[in-house]
Amino acid sequence: MMKTYYKFILSTFLKSFIFVFFIMFSLVIILNILSEIEFFRNTNVSVLFPLYLSLLNSPALIFEMFPFIFLIGTQLFFINLFNDNQIQIFKYSGLKNSKILTIISFFTFFLGIFIILIFYSFSSNLKNFYLELKNNYTADDEYLAVVTKNGLWIKDNVDGKVSIINASKIDKNYLINTFITQFDNEYEVLSNIQAEKIDISNNNWLAYQVKLYENNQSEKKDTFIIKSNFNYEKIQSLFSNLSSLSILKLLDLRNNYLSLNYSIIEVDLELNRIISYPIYLSLMTILSAILMFNIKRFNSTTIKIALGLFLSVVIYYLNNFFYVMGKTEKFDVSVAIWTPLLAILILNLTMIFKINEK
Repeated sequence: MMKTYYKFILSTFLKSFIFVFFIMFSLVIILNILSEIEFFRNTNVSVLFPLYLSLLNSPALIFEMFPFIFLIGTQLFFINLFNDNQIQIFKYSGLKNSKILTIISFFTFFLGIFIILIFYSFSSNLKNFYLELKNNYTADDEYLAVVTKNGLWIKDNVDGKVSIINASKIDKNYLINTFITQFDNEYEVLSNIQAEKIDISNNNWLAYQVKLYENNQSEKKDTFIIKSNFNYEKIQSLFSNLSSLSILKLLDLRNNYLSLNYSIIEVDLELNRIISYPIYLSLMTILSAILMFNIKRFNSTTIKIALGLFLSVVIYYLNNFFYVMGKTEKFDVSVAIWTPLLAILILNLTMIFKINEK
């Protein structure tokens, strides 16, 4: 008999979650379509192309919204139980509120593992494809910067010259041990530049201890100016969209950053965020359940949902604040990711008092 209750609880909870998921997914697609239409308003593309891009980008955005989908979905689950007075039936059958809470929180945890192993990999691949397609319609489609095991590679196009730049390391705003080959538009070699150190603080790079190879002659210069479309800030921003990378690619990128002496803070933040995700989802489910037990006397469903949305906003800004502090190295990575979760845990423990009497 008890197994029947378990199946009923899980199936009802899953239905509520799926309902909220598809509502959110539909809203995300609509907002995405409007954004893509605005982006392509002066570009000659197929009418269906913005829709196609929206479908590619939406799963990555939905991944960010899962904590709040679980929070609202849990509220909807309990609203259905309260309206049908099924909570009282469970109590008469010996199924306490704490047991219901345990069932749905563990289910959420395992569903969270599925989300990071399957859904996240799926959404990151789609996001990567989305960025590749959209990059063809941006002003920067002739420029490229990537990090590999062989260092930082940059393709640049300035004043009719195509430059292929390779630096072995980055030290703050300096490229170290850099070799630059400049081509004309037909990819005939114009010159080679070797520099021990290049200051890339702005778009006029200042190279030190330069060897210039041009017209079969070499020349040494103490300093040399190199024009570029890139600077340190822009290079940093190019590597900030980590949602397009799977977990394995993030680990590979972390190793490449270490070999380049590039900051791994953002990669570590993303990896910690992914690892903590099932716990985060479970805590949000528990928080929503406890909230519903404490406000079930309210007759208005609107008020209940509004309280859930308010909590979602507060938690979002709390998480965002700590993430930014971690990204700017004001907080340690573990503090930035795990402190908001600890705060939610403490809030849950504070509110869970006498939950079986609710």
